[in-house]
Amino acid sequence: MRIHFTGMAALAASLTASLGGCGAPMVMGDPAVSVTALAETVPVGTANDDAADDPAIWRNADNPEASFIVATDKKAGLYVYNLDGKIMDFNPGGLLNNVDLLDLGALGVVVAASDRTDPLQSRVALYRLDTKAGKLQSIGSIASGAGEAYGLCMSAKAGGQSVFAVLKDGTIREYSLDNLGGPNPQPSGPLLREFSVPTQPEGCVVDPRNGTLYIGEENAGIWRFADGATTGQLVAAIDNKQLVADVEGLAIALDGKDGGWLIASSQGDNSYARYRLPDMEPTGRFRIAAGAYGATEETDGIALHTGNFGARFPGGVFVAQDGKNEPSAQNFKLVSWQDVEKALDTWKKPTP
Repeated sequence: MRIHFTGMAALAASLTASLGGCGAPMVMGDPAVSVTALAETVPVGTANDDAADDPAIWRNADNPEASFIVATDKKAGLYVYNLDGKIMDFNPGGLLNNVDLLDLGALGVVVAASDRTDPLQSRVALYRLDTKAGKLQSIGSIASGAGEAYGLCMSAKAGGQSVFAVLKDGTIREYSLDNLGGPNPQPSGPLLREFSVPTQPEGCVVDPRNGTLYIGEENAGIWRFADGATTGQLVAAIDNKQLVADVEGLAIALDGKDGGWLIASSQGDNSYARYRLPDMEPTGRFRIAAGAYGATEETDGIALHTGNFGARFPGGVFVAQDGKNEPSAQNFKLVSWQDVEKALDTWKKPTP
């Protein structure tokens, strides 16, 4: 696969065209390397609208090529795709914005989605994923408090599992997820903590090693909250170099005790920013360019799972929502994480 730096003049023209001639100046971050998708999903069913939003990945440890992607059509419900992008299931759950999942062993693979059906009272919709058939079964929902549901991510700890409900007004609430087992589960969700960021957030991800929560405040940057804390730190501000507003989806790749990478959708210039953990040092930017499949633009949600996913994705799979997939409806692009890492090996930090 050929990896190259994107020419700035051609890139600027492409990005300007992608905005449909809206007249607003495009903020361009630092140069980014390019990769291409190896697969894409069937478009979501809602056409001519901003509908596809957020993916989550389940890896089949016994047969990695039989893994699944759960993703939202935020106007209609949840899809399950295989790694070829084919639809395995669609669950018409309604206005489900963001999604995450946890493999809880005997409790199965539990999927949670932010339910914004009632803009005044948020909820978390819960499902169990049939990992053989690729089907979703609803197991109920929990209330997540006053406000409009927006972002969502999950966490598993020694004492149990929880979900973070990220509301549009900046409120973040963590709820325990209990009573998920049995043939007739009765989910309950006691509130564990509540805190906020100053303005609208959405994307979030939890480091499972220590419970650290990362939250994207769309027009400010990335916040970090220690496990149990209600006061956080802005660890990556929007600077229009590494990170361009809006900050959208977040994803994490783990390495050792506290190393690895945090990836953020730098939606404002159609790129993805990589930060080294735990110090959040900027370590590169990449884009998904047109190849066998189209480029990605205006990406909302992203997901990343390392490990072997078969011949096409030997080092992991990165999934990104594509906000412009004309003439079809929006969809999700699948990229080899190994290709991303190889490309970023060529990235050079810009001279100040």
